[in-house]
Amino acid sequence: MQTLSETSQLSRSHSLALKIGAVIAANILLIASAKVQIAFWPVPMTMQTLVVVGLGLALGFRLGLAAIGLYLIEGMLGFPVFAGTPERGIGLAYMVGPTGGYLIGFALATAMIGLMADRGFARGLVGTTIAVLLGHVVILAAGAAWLASIGGWQMAWLAGTLPFLPGTALKSAIAALLGSHLGRLRRSLR
Repeated sequence: MQTLSETSQLSRSHSLALKIGAVIAANILLIASAKVQIAFWPVPMTMQTLVVVGLGLALGFRLGLAAIGLYLIEGMLGFPVFAGTPERGIGLAYMVGPTGGYLIGFALATAMIGLMADRGFARGLVGTTIAVLLGHVVILAAGAAWLASIGGWQMAWLAGTLPFLPGTALKSAIAALLGSHLGRLRRSLR
């Protein structure tokens, strides 16, 4: 027969294993979402930002950032986790290239949406939609700012923001509709 202390310890171990599994699964989903391109207008679309905003909703602040952090560390070490990276990856050189701002935006958006979700703001369709839209704005703004430092604001807008707006709108709608399901997952990981 187990004592109360042993039962509590077993419960904490199970909870930790569940959280680690969620971070690893989220990391795998993020990598897969970077590799799949969908024909869309005016540019092909990956599902990466959908997964990024979904991580904030599903995992919250701490676990969401852990999943994004793991992804960025893998990329920095040269694993081919990013969209468009060759089979062997190119590590830090890719991260400081034109997509660096978007990668920073991934972490910022996940943190912001995770905090909103953890604090109960991203509940219901309206709250979730606001959180997702703000997350996408953060990603696009970070990416555009980084691109502007390389080639100016006009290039950042025309090449790094404007072409992605239709896909971003679609992914925002999908994430908002999935929000309540993702929130249940986050609450089960507490």
